[in-house]
Amino acid sequence: MVARVTEPTPPSAPPAMAPPSRAPASAPPQQVTVAVAPENSPAPRYRIQVRNVGNAPVETTVRQELPPGSSPTAISGGGRSTRAGGSATEVTWRLRLPAHSSTTLGTALAATAPGQPLTAPACAFTSDGTRPYDCATATWKAAAAPAAEVTEAPPWRRYPVLLAGLAVLLLISAAVVWVWRRRRGRRVTAAALAGSGGPGGGRGTIYPRPATPGPTRRRRTPPVWLLVGAAVAVLAGVVGTAGWTATRQVSQIDTQKQPTSGAWMGTGVAGPVGVPLRESAFEFTVYRMSCGAPGSAGKADGGAAPANGRRCQATVGVRNVTGDHQPWHGQLQRAYLPGGRWVSTDEPATRAANLGRDVFADPMAAGTRMVLPLVFTVDGRDPPQQLELRSGVFSAGVRVQMP
Repeated sequence: MVARVTEPTPPSAPPAMAPPSRAPASAPPQQVTVAVAPENSPAPRYRIQVRNVGNAPVETTVRQELPPGSSPTAISGGGRSTRAGGSATEVTWRLRLPAHSSTTLGTALAATAPGQPLTAPACAFTSDGTRPYDCATATWKAAAAPAAEVTEAPPWRRYPVLLAGLAVLLLISAAVVWVWRRRRGRRVTAAALAGSGGPGGGRGTIYPRPATPGPTRRRRTPPVWLLVGAAVAVLAGVVGTAGWTATRQVSQIDTQKQPTSGAWMGTGVAGPVGVPLRESAFEFTVYRMSCGAPGSAGKADGGAAPANGRRCQATVGVRNVTGDHQPWHGQLQRAYLPGGRWVSTDEPATRAANLGRDVFADPMAAGTRMVLPLVFTVDGRDPPQQLELRSGVFSAGVRVQMP
């Protein structure tokens, strides 16, 4: 008897699966968070709360950027003031935070212009001070003292009603004078005729008096001075109204803003370091800018750099304020140098600063926020004077003035 051998059935092929769709980028989970708040004090004071939300201890470097023209008068334990380059000053703390713990830092400042608002952002970095965990900002404002109410007479050109009333008054005055002169002329003519005994003068009276044609009555026309006065009054009213309207329109023009029609979307805004600035899709906040020494731009990231070039790293917060995914591009983020020259983001160096993550590869998810370094490779010794950040090609963008 021959045994029957059954061949095994080959396994069926797995069903084909569609490639995963590209998900929008979101910020990596934060292990350290930062919150900054100003104190209600006569002089600028700030509280900085640093919290470790992770399950393991963490070492962090906290840096607070001080506004130009200010200097620290008090720093909480362990902090020290250093010169960050140029005219900027920063306060630095090195902390070791246990898991799920927090600490509060503090600074007090003295400013060259007392009473002026001062913005002082703070960031928590990794232990080497290069990659930011989180950043926050706050603006100290002096308590407003009650000011005496002063009534100032606005310029005359802002009151077309007064001009119109003046014109009407001139017209009425001119009409009264014209009527008075006309009646006075009639009385003088009647008195002259009565004194001369009629048109015949001293020749006597003939009865019956022959009918003689009466004098032709000429239609009176307004005198020239009246017409000129009325024209001047009307012209003054028209010119005053036009000047008032033009003044209001000119006063509403902001020469610092980008065009809001045509090729631009949104309204361009400008501000200093530490102030959130919003354009059409993103809210940008530049917290810090640091530049290495000339010649420090090497080839660690695989890209060539000029021999005298150096890398400037900006710590930037980006928030998607729309309800949709929003892409953004490294070539649209620019650093302006003295003389109007500019450079775009050094994308290989930026990827290396973000631990190999390409922050421009995927769109940002709706409502998310990221704090990340952007690297710009510049030539020469002068640091960038301004950063221009935007979400899209046609966005008006924001401009941040460097201290």
